[in-house]
Amino acid sequence: MTGDEEMHPHAGRDATPDNGQVRPETLLAQIIDGSPVPTFVINEQHRITHWNRACQEITGRPAADMVGTANHWRIFYEVERPTMADLIVDGAPRDQLTNLYRNKRLTRSPVVAGAFEAEDYFPFLGDGGCWLYFTAAPLTDAKGQVIGAIETLQDVSERHRAEDALLRHQTELEQLVTKRTGELAQAQEQLMQSEKLASIGQLAAGVAHEINNPIGFLQSNMKSLQGYFEQLLRVMEHFELNPELAASADEACTRWLEEVAALKAEVDFDYLKTDIPVLLAESLEGIVRVRRIVQDLRDFSRIDSGQNWEWVDLRTGLDSTLNIVNNEIKYRAEVVKEYADIPQVECLPPQLNQVFMNLMVNAAQAMPEGRRGTITLRCGSNGQEVWVEVADSGEGIPEENLRRIFDPFFTTKPVGKGTGLGLSLSYGIVKKHGGRIEVDSTVGVGTRFRVIVPIQRSSGGS
Repeated sequence: MTGDEEMHPHAGRDATPDNGQVRPETLLAQIIDGSPVPTFVINEQHRITHWNRACQEITGRPAADMVGTANHWRIFYEVERPTMADLIVDGAPRDQLTNLYRNKRLTRSPVVAGAFEAEDYFPFLGDGGCWLYFTAAPLTDAKGQVIGAIETLQDVSERHRAEDALLRHQTELEQLVTKRTGELAQAQEQLMQSEKLASIGQLAAGVAHEINNPIGFLQSNMKSLQGYFEQLLRVMEHFELNPELAASADEACTRWLEEVAALKAEVDFDYLKTDIPVLLAESLEGIVRVRRIVQDLRDFSRIDSGQNWEWVDLRTGLDSTLNIVNNEIKYRAEVVKEYADIPQVECLPPQLNQVFMNLMVNAAQAMPEGRRGTITLRCGSNGQEVWVEVADSGEGIPEENLRRIFDPFFTTKPVGKGTGLGLSLSYGIVKKHGGRIEVDSTVGVGTRFRVIVPIQRSSGGS
């Protein structure tokens, strides 16, 4: 009995043998034809023996045109090539299957030995092409010899359309997220600049106060010097009006000397000689203080540096920032410096100065009303990192707030006293430097913030 005779549903045999039972090949034909899964069978000569109704519907080719032919490849391909069922009948090696179905999700069947599964797009199938998931398995005789193959088809076009739509939406979402991320980064930069301007504006009165102190005694000293100078002029004029006295009689000279002595006593000439140098020294000191405050304000803002990464000593930034916020601190806390030797850090100095300012001002504002506390500034290095600490002896942060302190707009300060952006922006600045902020706080004891940044920024830094 040939493979054709065993599997062909129209082989010429009676459908029912003499004993009244349905023949196996007839039963197989009925099972295949009644299956809702598109299925076709080929024999060892690659001729179609079964082409069920579901296969007719998915391919548009009736069984009468297909059974007995070996033209099933025309349904799927533009040029002649074997189908998976043909490859299984020929016993094609796995490499050949892999080459023909590269990137087609080819896998071995986990259930049937020698069977394979794959998925591919067939542009000439149906209206406008079709995605098929197909399986092919060998058919063997009693001796285990392959006498044909059965292949099933499943239209998965709808799933692929859904996947394509999902991928398209995902791409659109990623593009939207990228766009929004850029907008948020720009907004954050604007918020940071706004916060910086707001902070500087908030400190402007304090800075003005710091400048006015030396300016005030400079003005006072200059007025005193003006009066002293007028009195000195009187003494000098007296000498200029009496040039001949040195050659006069002893009585006149004596009288003149007495007048000079009286005038010197009147203006306290000896005091003037000692006080004028002191006033000048104080005035010079005041001028130096003004210059230092202005220079620190310039160093703090570093308007001329823009977004340039520079190698700087963070201790310099701490000191200049401390001088700027001194008016916010000096009435609330004593500042203790515990600096260690640290290497220079590649950073954006104005931005890290902004972080230091936020932490110092927060530390000062953490002190309870009526009690002067301590703010300790520390710095050190560890491996390839440098750290800066701002610790206070203030009220501390409750546990429920500690988890939210870096959230934008979160603040425990009264309305109008804080924007809730200081720590959030500080966190962003430190993260931009490839670093991190650690915080430790105990209610009633105080809070410690530690800013840790790498000595050298990574090659992928901004």
